[in-house]
Amino acid sequence: MATEYKVSEMAAKIAEIRKLADELDSMCGGIQAVKKNIVRLLSSTKMLELNVSDIKDFV
Repeated sequence: MATEYKVSEMAAKIAEIRKLADELDSMCGGIQAVKKNIVRLLSSTKMLELNVSDIKDFV
């Protein structure tokens, strides 16, 4: 039985994560702890974006 992937739904959720992280970045007011974690979150989000774009071609 083949596994069904919902790539477009995953891409939409990842885009939402990016949007929310960008919003947090604009409202953090320079709080370094928050800023550093947003940088990490955006890095992980970028990796998710790359992963999903890789599998789009195969699904």
